[in-house]
Amino acid sequence: NILRTAQALVAGMHAGQGVAKVAEGAEKPHKGPGEGLEAATVSVEAAAGAARLAGPALAGAPAQGERVALLISGGVDSSVALHLLKAAGHDVHAFYLRVWLADEMADLSDCPWEEDWAYASEVCARLGVPLEAVSVQEEYWDRVVAYLVDEARAGRTPNPDVMCNSRVKFGVFLDSIGQSYGRVASGHYARLRRGEGGRTELVRAVDRHKDQSYFLSSLSQAQLSRLEFPIGGLTKPEVRRLAEAEGLPTSARKDSQGVCFLGRLHFDEFLRHHLGERPGPIVEWETGERVGTHRGIWFHTVGQRKGLGPGLANAYAAKGPWHVVSKDPSGDVVFVSRRYWEIADERREMEVAGLRWASGAPPVAPGVEFRTEVQVRHGDSSHLATAELVRGGEAARVVLDEPDKGLAPGQFAAFYDGDVCLGAGVIGG
Repeated sequence: NILRTAQALVAGMHAGQGVAKVAEGAEKPHKGPGEGLEAATVSVEAAAGAARLAGPALAGAPAQGERVALLISGGVDSSVALHLLKAAGHDVHAFYLRVWLADEMADLSDCPWEEDWAYASEVCARLGVPLEAVSVQEEYWDRVVAYLVDEARAGRTPNPDVMCNSRVKFGVFLDSIGQSYGRVASGHYARLRRGEGGRTELVRAVDRHKDQSYFLSSLSQAQLSRLEFPIGGLTKPEVRRLAEAEGLPTSARKDSQGVCFLGRLHFDEFLRHHLGERPGPIVEWETGERVGTHRGIWFHTVGQRKGLGPGLANAYAAKGPWHVVSKDPSGDVVFVSRRYWEIADERREMEVAGLRWASGAPPVAPGVEFRTEVQVRHGDSSHLATAELVRGGEAARVVLDEPDKGLAPGQFAAFYDGDVCLGAGVIGG
């Protein structure tokens, strides 16, 4: 019914009918930006207890009137997701998650917490939806930030957005507060297809450029079965137009470009704060000749071109362009090449470990090759590939049909069958 509501609203816009106001005359907040955020914030345990007292979660397929918890960020996507849930007749409660950076790393980030909260408050007031701020600072540190720092220190390329989704949004929140709601929803660009036997498929969004199924690829069937992504069937321009037609204050707000919940963070400064600098040699891949000095292997990733210049000796800086080919954490060495695009094997073959199958099960038995589509970063590009489960199904050996621009150890590789996400793992090396 959420999808039907979205389609009807979009059809109405195209026909020039506008959008019916869900909460006409809803009282606007009188607080200034950020006022009341501290007082409104409660712990995840307290919020979970209050949610349990409010009533039991409903079982089965989404139905009109079902209690739904919506994770709101203060952006246009989650605002429209909230609007669609209300328009479909659900009993919605919005939650704004606060994480560690607001209090402990504010000096490194221009993070618009007060602005986010003000926008979220105005949207919820307009739509007549209760809003609560929940602190997940300790959980975010333990489950996402510590992982990010450890992986970077080891010379790998972490993806905190994948971990934030699986461990915090749809981990801590879903397992505590979310248990008192029939569904937990968000403004992610992805779709869910529910089939027979209770199986839920994670499907790419209609807007492939905005699709975020890659960031959700490590979710389990148990998690997916409890979720809703109301805007997955819409394009970004349609989301903007819906927000504008509804008069939502976020309709023209720019999208956030920061790491998941870290705000407008300068990532190198974050790494420097936690890991400092540890200079080491920059070495030409083909010749073994030292061509410069880096400030720390965690500041570089495979495939990188920009940012190498300051570390290269004058005699080599103008001989580029240089790309990072690989890193040797044991010797703090960054290997670079001027002929990066000729090094095909380094960009075609990989082993992917720590497999988690969003589909509920691996597509084949160990030792059997299968054709698949592999995505190694967010965006609308992916590769056809041949894969084989190895080590008893714990990992997959993957050969891409065409070289990628950079396969970095620590990156997540997501497997697809068409638009259906099968699951994901971490690139080894």
